[in-house]
Amino acid sequence: MDQELLVRQIMQEVLKNMQGSAAAEEVTEKVTVADYPIGEKRPELIKSASGKSLDELTLEGVVNGTLEAKDFRITKDTLELQAEVAESAGRGFFAVNLRRAGELIPVPDARLLEIYNALRPYRSTKAELYAIGDELIDEYGAEVSGNFVKEAADIYEKRNRLKK
Repeated sequence: MDQELLVRQIMQEVLKNMQGSAAAEEVTEKVTVADYPIGEKRPELIKSASGKSLDELTLEGVVNGTLEAKDFRITKDTLELQAEVAESAGRGFFAVNLRRAGELIPVPDARLLEIYNALRPYRSTKAELYAIGDELIDEYGAEVSGNFVKEAADIYEKRNRLKK
């Protein structure tokens, strides 16, 4: 298979699934299951993390270097649209998870990995985990995730899983 054909197929798949990989413009009405997939049925709602519309996200742009990975990053707005669709389908718990993921978007990837490692048993003290929880809340506005980290610290304390 030639390289250009492979790239074209990959880009078609990426663009087909773009409703989960781009930002949404602010809308006054909620989207529902009838709007899914959003990238096909409501493409005007979709913007990339860098503000590009779906029709600007092309194979040509990838090949000639005018598009970068950041142009395809998911945003909190897109996850909110997905959460609205999930709620309209009766999948409230999934909607909550999508919103929690959305609140972690501003946290740098390297910091997320550090937090993940800190949450492993015996890796952190209770104070360290509470500090991480406060950081998530105060610096990134990730209140649900920050409180989960604090809750984990409390549970680790009860189960004797904290660093000594």
